[in-house]
Amino acid sequence: MGSLGTFLRYPDDVYPLLKMKRAIEKAEKQIPPEPHWGFCYSMLHKVSRSFSLVIQQLGTDLRNAVCVFYLVLRALDTVEDDTSIPTDEKLPILIAFHRHIYDTDWHYSCKSEESFNLFELLHPFGIILCDLQILINPTLGGTKEYKVLMDQFHHVAAAFLELEKGYQEAIEEITKRMGAGMAKFICQEVETVDDYDEYCHYVAGLVGLGLSKLFLASGSEVLLPDWEHISNSMGLFLQKTNIIRDYLEDINEIPKSRMFWPRKIWGKYADKLEDLKYEENSTKAVHCLNEMVTNALTHIEDCLNYMAALRDPSIFRFCAIPQQIMAIGTLALCYNNVQVFRGVVKLRRGLTAKVIDRTKTMADVYGAFYDFSCMLKTKVDKNDPNASMTLNRLDAVQKVCRDTGVLHKRKSYINDKGQSYNVYIVMLVILLAIVFAYLRAN
Repeated sequence: MGSLGTFLRYPDDVYPLLKMKRAIEKAEKQIPPEPHWGFCYSMLHKVSRSFSLVIQQLGTDLRNAVCVFYLVLRALDTVEDDTSIPTDEKLPILIAFHRHIYDTDWHYSCKSEESFNLFELLHPFGIILCDLQILINPTLGGTKEYKVLMDQFHHVAAAFLELEKGYQEAIEEITKRMGAGMAKFICQEVETVDDYDEYCHYVAGLVGLGLSKLFLASGSEVLLPDWEHISNSMGLFLQKTNIIRDYLEDINEIPKSRMFWPRKIWGKYADKLEDLKYEENSTKAVHCLNEMVTNALTHIEDCLNYMAALRDPSIFRFCAIPQQIMAIGTLALCYNNVQVFRGVVKLRRGLTAKVIDRTKTMADVYGAFYDFSCMLKTKVDKNDPNASMTLNRLDAVQKVCRDTGVLHKRKSYINDKGQSYNVYIVMLVILLAIVFAYLRAN
């Protein structure tokens, strides 16, 4: 769960990490006895332990619907990401996938395990969840689970058929629209910012719309007049964060690079998108990165409005934690950070656990967005070509958070006090653990 040095530097991380690990272990034991539901929840634990944790707080019927929704989109995305499937074979599957969820005899054998990219395979409900999954089990990341999901998809279809009609209609509609959108962008590059928004809408914005429809069908929420727009923004904010963070992973994809950054942006800084990863282009690469982050910031106010409108506490926590808060935190880390073009940039494991443990109310969300926006603001270089626009957007986010009047209630995520004092507490706990282990052995 992390090195001793990290724990000594951030002692407040220890308890949240242990607490989250126990929660995930508990969730893994709560497998329904029915074969099809048992398969669904077992598969959910295997392909995304973090997601299996966050849905546990939902009511039974809604939890089952969200579980099936996740696995249906996971299967759809698995087909899209398998680069060994010929395009003329892949397109009909994507377009017709919404019909397969009604067919308990349908399954599909994936062509190649090597074609899977773990980070891309986790995009439904936000790739951000991948960080949390690896946090709890750093060795996780095999592809056999996805092959099992496709080979035994009939279990997912059987579970789908037991859902209430309102849930079924929502899942079918979103699956149909997403499959068609994926098919479109298999044959089309992301050229303009409008293309970028459209692609993110198909692979993530529609997830936001689908979840809103499931919440409505459960009777737990009512929809605002602009619910479609702000639901879409929830997905776009997550997906754009993932696309930014995973530049190197996507550009090095084998056998073919996956390029989601819009040419309209990166074309200002390089002749080829892959040129940004070379050290001699570092300055231009960082300027391009900063413009991409600034573009993602445009969705924050919609996200805050969406979460503030939620009435059900369990649905609120499901939407806010860890996805949205981790997204703003990840953007704060990525901004002006050339490491995005050199390796992996992600939030500290303990900080992720702390976010999950501490976020209880909308006041906590406002506090987290305010803190991370302040962190990002300190990194803005006045010489950056988009500095003015970046600062304007951060000012707007901070104003929204301040105007709520609840910032004084927050627990800071990035400016914890009393760290030096807590080091001694952690050292004492470690010492007692060693003594206890010794006594128990003897």
